[in-house]
Amino acid sequence: MAAEAEAEAALSQRLRAAVHYTVGHLCQEVGEDKKIEFSKQTIAAIAETAFRQCENFATDLELFAKHGKRTTVNTDDAKLLARRSKALLNFITEKCNELATSNAEQKEKRTLATGKGKKKSDARLESTVTESDDVTID
Repeated sequence: MAAEAEAEAALSQRLRAAVHYTVGHLCQEVGEDKKIEFSKQTIAAIAETAFRQCENFATDLELFAKHGKRTTVNTDDAKLLARRSKALLNFITEKCNELATSNAEQKEKRTLATGKGKKKSDARLESTVTESDDVTID
């Protein structure tokens, strides 16, 4: 048990360091573009805020999946998380639709490449499953 807690703490520290590093580089880019400087304390505060917000997002996503009686977080959970930010929700919805289209095209190419036809009942079932995967939250 103590070894698990130690490993989890080490992983958390590595993640915090990675977030801090990334925030530092982003602040440097923005600073160069806007001709301003960010203090080390400001970068640390932004990094800590971003890390805590990510922890909150992860907890919320887990709870949304649990509420849906699932063990896997899906795109609907991410859309639900982003519901307060119209721009983010639109972006996530757009990307989900692009992925669904791309997956459908790849599936169709594989089907045509193998030359195997599908039964009508299989095709209807597949279209139902695909449609239910693209549910949007308003």
